[in-house]
Amino acid sequence: MIIIGDIMVSEEIRDIRFCCDLEKCAGACCVEGDAGAPLEEEEISLLEDRIDEIKPFMRKEGIEVVEKNGIFDFDMAGDYVTPLIKDKDCAFVIYNDGVAKCAIEKAWEEKKVDFQKPISCHLYPIRITKNESFEAVNYHKWYICQSACTLGKKLQLPMYQFLKEPLIRKYGKEWYGKLVKEIG
Repeated sequence: MIIIGDIMVSEEIRDIRFCCDLEKCAGACCVEGDAGAPLEEEEISLLEDRIDEIKPFMRKEGIEVVEKNGIFDFDMAGDYVTPLIKDKDCAFVIYNDGVAKCAIEKAWEEKKVDFQKPISCHLYPIRITKNESFEAVNYHKWYICQSACTLGKKLQLPMYQFLKEPLIRKYGKEWYGKLVKEIG
């Protein structure tokens, strides 16, 4: 375990080689699983305040789900998640040449909103577990990311380097610098 302040980082984040390979996985992390993407409480407000700017980038089915049920749901543990379309696709999924992408991120890329996408999506396959006194940063090993591990090995790209931008977004540049120094 690597400890930076009150954040415990799994050694897998250092050791696993990883680089998303969307040609092979087609964005499966946006459509597979038993719940939507985890949402932090403040992200719900961000989405609610920006939903009108995001809707033009969404699919009809996603808009219908959001208008009927709201921009969040609950998973089996009672945590906030994005809603799903027919228990499969995230409501914010759009497709580009058969690859699942994010309508929120598309709106951000087009400079229509100032919120890129939920941090859990940006960090994936890292998942964060919050406890009273610390956060745990862990690798969520899932078969859908096998091609990303294969490509990461080929490129010799450690997961923490591939996910540098979202790790900085979540914890800041100073924290990331400490992580890199600790990993050595």
